[in-house]
Amino acid sequence: MKSISPRRSVRRAATATFALSILLTACGGSGGDDDALSQGPVTLEFWGWANGQEAVVKAFNAAHKDVQLKYTKVTDQLGTQKQLSNAVKAGNAPCLVQNTAEYVTSWVSQGALADITQYVKSKESAFNPGAWAGVQVQGKVYGVPTSSAPSFTIYRTDVFEKYGLEAPATWDDFIAAGEVLKKHGIKITNFAGEDPSVLEVLAMQAGARWYAIDGDAWRVNFRDKGSLQAAEVIQEIIDKDLNSKLSFADYAAVQRNFDSGGTVTRQISTWQMSGMVQNFTESLGDWALSPWPAFAGSAVRTPAGTNQSAGLNLVTEQCKHPEQAAEAALWLSTDPGAVKTMATPGTGSGVLPALKDSSAYTDVTISKELLGENYEPAKKIVNDSLDTVNTDWTFGPNWTAMFTELQSQWGKVVSKELKVTELLTHMQKWTVDDLKSRGINVKG
Repeated sequence: MKSISPRRSVRRAATATFALSILLTACGGSGGDDDALSQGPVTLEFWGWANGQEAVVKAFNAAHKDVQLKYTKVTDQLGTQKQLSNAVKAGNAPCLVQNTAEYVTSWVSQGALADITQYVKSKESAFNPGAWAGVQVQGKVYGVPTSSAPSFTIYRTDVFEKYGLEAPATWDDFIAAGEVLKKHGIKITNFAGEDPSVLEVLAMQAGARWYAIDGDAWRVNFRDKGSLQAAEVIQEIIDKDLNSKLSFADYAAVQRNFDSGGTVTRQISTWQMSGMVQNFTESLGDWALSPWPAFAGSAVRTPAGTNQSAGLNLVTEQCKHPEQAAEAALWLSTDPGAVKTMATPGTGSGVLPALKDSSAYTDVTISKELLGENYEPAKKIVNDSLDTVNTDWTFGPNWTAMFTELQSQWGKVVSKELKVTELLTHMQKWTVDDLKSRGINVKG
C-alpha cells in the first residue's frame, strides 16, 4: 500500500488562472535541436526504478539507430519525486521519467511536463481506459501508461467454506461475512493505522471527486455522496471490530497473519501477490479471487490509479526532443518483447501491462502457487476488472501534502478516536486552506 511523503509546493502557480493556463497550454519542450539530429543519434535520459528496465532499454537501443536511451535507476517512487524536483530547479531534468498517476497533476501545474498529445493521441486505442486516464490532465496527454493496476478481492477459500460463506459480492455482504468470522476470532480485513488508502479507493469506487477543475479554480469536496458512502462502509467495519489493525511497518507480521488465517481477505492488485507467495508457508493454494465488492444498488466498479503498479512514463518540459521521447515511451509500452520482459516476474516487475488487451500476460502476473485450483478462474476476474474501472477521478495539485495530512489523522480513525466523517470534514477545511496558502484559486 502507499506511503507518500510531502511534495514540494506549487511554485509556478501563483493563481489558479496561471496554473490552469499551464494545464491548458501545450508545453512542447525547450525546443528542438536540428543540428544535433543531423550529427548523430539523439540521446534521451530516462529515469526509472522498476525491475527489468535496464534490459528493456538495452533492447530499445539495439533496435534504434537514431534515438538512444541513457538509463538511470533511481531508488523508488518517492525518491524520483525528490530527484526530479531538484533537476527541474537546476534545468537539467531527464527527458523520460517513470512515475505514477497521483503525481501528474502537480507536475503539470508546475510546468514540468511536456504536452505530447500530438505525438501519442492516435495510439490511445492501444491502451485500456483506466491506464490512459492516468496520463491525462484536462484532455491533454503528458506521458504513456506502462502498467495497469487491476483491482479485486483475494480471499481464503478454506476459511470461507468452513463457515458456509461465499465471496462477498457487495460491501453489505462483506460486512455480513465479517460478522460471522468475528465469532470465530477471525478478521475479514486489515486497516493499518498509517495507511488511509482504503478511504481513497472506496471513495474513488463510489464516484467521489475530492478534486475537480471548475472554470479557473479547483473545486474541493471531501463530503460528496461517494465520500460519505465510502465512509459509512469503513465506519461500520471499524465499529463492529471486523478489522485487524496491523501496521505495514512490520510487513512480515502482516503476512504471517494472513497466512495463519487471522485475516482472510485483501483488496489488492496483481503485483501484491508476489509478497504473499514469498512469505506464506501454510496457505499456499487456498486463495481465490473475486470481483471488488460493489456498493448496494450499484454496478461493479473498481478504482484506478491507486497504487505503484499503475505506472507511466512522463516526458518533461525541459526535454529538447519531446517527439522522440514520446515515441520511445510508446515503444517501451507496446513492443511485445519489452512488454513481456516487464510483465514476467523475475525479468521484470510482474505487473499487468497497460494494453487494451492484456489477457496474453495475465497468466504470468498471477500466482498458480498461491491460487492452486482457483488459478484458471482468476484470470477472468483480473481481465474483467479492467473493464469496470472508474476513471472519473482527479488528483489535485497538492495531492501529496493532502495525503500526508490524511495519514496523520487516519490512525485516530482506526483507534476509534475519530469518525470517518469527522476526518472528511477536517480534510475539506485543511485542503482548501492549503491550496489558498499556495496562491491557488479554490472553491469548496
